[in-house]
Amino acid sequence: MAEVEIEEFIEQNRHLATLVDTYRGISESEKHWKARREFLFRNINDYEDPHIDQLLALSMVWANNVFLGCRYSPDLLEKMKEMAEGIVVEDAPVFKTRDEIMKNQKR
Repeated sequence: MAEVEIEEFIEQNRHLATLVDTYRGISESEKHWKARREFLFRNINDYEDPHIDQLLALSMVWANNVFLGCRYSPDLLEKMKEMAEGIVVEDAPVFKTRDEIMKNQKR
């Protein structure tokens, strides 16, 4: 969803937007929350009660991968990639593994 689409979705689904806003972590920056919130909006219809906790966990895994460089199993990363398709994160950090850094130093 583009930013305009998100705003339209929020206007049309105010009750859902209010619910999703309760899931923001106290330490989440505006940038992280904006991206994770879009992830939640895109997928919330697939994870209705009592499965909302699974969606919240997946949204945190996705955010941790994007913003902190956390690594997960290939199957989980593929699932998150599908769920986050179309979400644009501006200025996302780029992470390198130890092996990539060591390989570049040997050159």
